[in-house]
Amino acid sequence: MSTRLIWATLALLIAQPGLAQNSEAEADAGRRLVDDFVVEVTTFSGRFEQSLIDADGAVVERTSGTLEIQRPGRFRWSYAEPYEQVLVADGLNVWSYDVDLAQVTVKPQAAALSNTPALLLGGSKEALQQFVHEDSYVENDTTWVRLRPRNTDSGFLRVELGFTNDTLSRMAFFDNLEQTTLVALSDVVVNEPIDATRFEFIVPDEVDVVGAAAVAGAAVH
Repeated sequence: MSTRLIWATLALLIAQPGLAQNSEAEADAGRRLVDDFVVEVTTFSGRFEQSLIDADGAVVERTSGTLEIQRPGRFRWSYAEPYEQVLVADGLNVWSYDVDLAQVTVKPQAAALSNTPALLLGGSKEALQQFVHEDSYVENDTTWVRLRPRNTDSGFLRVELGFTNDTLSRMAFFDNLEQTTLVALSDVVVNEPIDATRFEFIVPDEVDVVGAAAVAGAAVH
């Protein structure tokens, strides 16, 4: 699975809404929800189901697993189905471990996450400066906030975050290949302590390592 697909995350069972003439109150509410999520949420964990939709509207891949976030700059995505993969950002580097391939890919975190939705999920409040608020609307008791990255070099054209009862519950990522990644979150826990070792990565024995870490030898034992 590519790093791009990991950010774009599954099983959001709603139709993509069109732009609507929404009230100023809805727009303000959307901005507030995103601001509060980025600024006030220090830890976030839960389960996810993710679907990748192609340009023709067909589901080409489904995955599921767990996620853990600790701001600033640390997160762990653990994919359990249909294959095992772990993605860890430790504050310096992003480590992607494909268990079946016995391969680890490592990239400096600042470069790997620039202008991607991961900045909104795990970054500091400065991450908001890299996105423009385009629209907010309410659908099925969920407030959706549509954001556009100021720089689309990462391949993402638009991000939509859905909040239910003021808690992030849905995500949709749209890329320049006309693919959409839909994510549904469940069992969400906010601002509860997470063991710091969850955001450390030790390269397993007998695996190939591709790429270079931001600090030579970082987290490699």
